[in-house]
Amino acid sequence: MQHVHAFGDDALGDLDAVALVDALRTGKVSRPELVEAAIARTQAVNPILNGLAHETFDQALARAHAGTRDGGYFDGVPTFIKDNVDVEGMPTMQGTDAWDPRPQPGHGDFARFFLATGLIPLGKTQLSEFGFSASAEHPRLGAVRNPWDTDYTAGASSSGSGAFVAAGVVPIAHANDGGGSIRIPAACNGLVGLKPSRGRLPLDKMTRQMPVRIVNDGVLTRSVRDTAAFYREAEHIWRNRRLPPIGAVTGPSSRRLRIAVVTQSVNRQAGPSIRELTLQSAELLGGLGHQVEYLDDNPVPSYFVDDFLLYWSLLAMTMVRTGQRTFGESFDRTKLDNLTLGLDRYASRNLHRLPVAIARLSRLRRVTAKFYRTYDILLTPTLAEETPRIGHLDPTADYQQIIDRLVDWVAFTPLQNATGEPAISLPMAQSASGMPVGMMLSAPIGHERRLLELAYELEAAKPWPRIDGSQRKPLSDNVVGG
Repeated sequence: MQHVHAFGDDALGDLDAVALVDALRTGKVSRPELVEAAIARTQAVNPILNGLAHETFDQALARAHAGTRDGGYFDGVPTFIKDNVDVEGMPTMQGTDAWDPRPQPGHGDFARFFLATGLIPLGKTQLSEFGFSASAEHPRLGAVRNPWDTDYTAGASSSGSGAFVAAGVVPIAHANDGGGSIRIPAACNGLVGLKPSRGRLPLDKMTRQMPVRIVNDGVLTRSVRDTAAFYREAEHIWRNRRLPPIGAVTGPSSRRLRIAVVTQSVNRQAGPSIRELTLQSAELLGGLGHQVEYLDDNPVPSYFVDDFLLYWSLLAMTMVRTGQRTFGESFDRTKLDNLTLGLDRYASRNLHRLPVAIARLSRLRRVTAKFYRTYDILLTPTLAEETPRIGHLDPTADYQQIIDRLVDWVAFTPLQNATGEPAISLPMAQSASGMPVGMMLSAPIGHERRLLELAYELEAAKPWPRIDGSQRKPLSDNVVGG
C-alpha cells in the first residue's frame, strides 16, 4: 500500500485551475513554470500510478514558451487528454496494444474544441481496453493505480486522468463517459465528475454514429468551480441551441429542491456501508433545507440491465470485427483481453435481441422524464460497493467472472448514459479505510446548472477530503445564492 501525491512547493502548488488562471493573469507564475512543474510531477508519480499512455512534454514546453498566447480562458494551464480521442500528432491506442501506434493526421472534433479552451496537453492518459471495464488493469500495459492507496483501482475507463488529477499532477483533465467513466474515477479518486447532457459538447465521428449515443465527453477536477468554469467556457466556444444554457455558475442557489433518495439499483441494493453513507448524504441535504424523500424502489424497468449489457457488447463486437479497417493492418485480435472478446461473443450470439434492446434504451427517457415531473434531483451512490483492489476486475480472468463483477459494481451509473441526462459524482464520503466514496446527483436533461449549484452548496457545507491531508475552505467564487 502506498499513498501517492505530487503536491508541493512549485508553481502548481495546491491550486485548482481557476486559481492558476488568476496566478497567470497577475504574473505570479508563468506558462513555462506551470508546464515544467506538471511534467516534473508526472515523472515523479507515473512510475507508481501508471496513468500515462503517451507523452508530448517537448511540444507542451514549446507551446508554453511561445511568445503568442493561444487564447481561451485556461490558456497556459496544463492538462491531459484521454487516449480514446484523436489528437494531431499523437497515437490513439484506446487502452490496448493490439495494433502498432501511429500519429493521427489531425484533431478529432472533440480535441479541436477542448484545446480551444487554452489548456496545454502534456500527452494522453491510460484507460481500460476500449473503455469497456471499470478498472484499467491491462495484462501488458499494467494497472492504473489509485493515488489514495495503490493497492486499489483508480476506476475506469478514465482512470489515468482521474489518478493524475487526484495526485495533483494537473488540476483538470479530459474524461469521457459511456457507462460511468467520468463518474466512476471521480468516485474512486475523490474528484468532481460531471457527465453532461447528451449533445452538450461536440462528439467525435465514431461516437456520433452510435445507434444510442451513450458517450459524453467532459472533465475531472478537484473543485466544483473548475468544472463550472470549464462548462462556462465551453459555451463560449460551441453551444447546442437545443439545450438550455448553463452560463456562469459561481455558487449555490437559494432555491430548495425536491430530492429523491434511492439506494436500490435495477439489479441490486447498494452494499451496507455505501447505503449508510448515502443516507448520511441525504441527511445533509435535508439539513440544508431541501425536501428529501426516500424511495424503496427504483423506477427503472428491470430489463434495463440486460438491454444495456447487450448494447455494450455490440460496441465491443464492432471494435473486434472492424479492427483492421479501423486501426490498421497491424490489428491483432489475439492481443485483446478476455472482457473485450467475451463481449464480442455475447453480442454475436444475441444479435436477434438487439433491435428490441436498442428501441427500449431509446425510449427509456420517457420513464425518467415522468420521474422528474415529481422530483428535481435523484441522489444515489455512484457505485454499489467500495473501490475494489487491483485484481478484482482482472481482464485475464474468465469472462463470466469479469462481467458479473462489473455489472454488480457499476449498478447505478449506466442509466444516464441511456437517457442522456446529466449526473455528477461528488466526493462526499469516505470508507472506514479512508478511501473516497462518491455520491451521484442526477437531473433532467439540460439541467447541469442545477447540479452545479447544488454541488457548490454541498462543497461548502462539507468540504471534500484532500489527498494531501490539508484543510482548505471551498473554492467557490462566492457562496451566496443566485
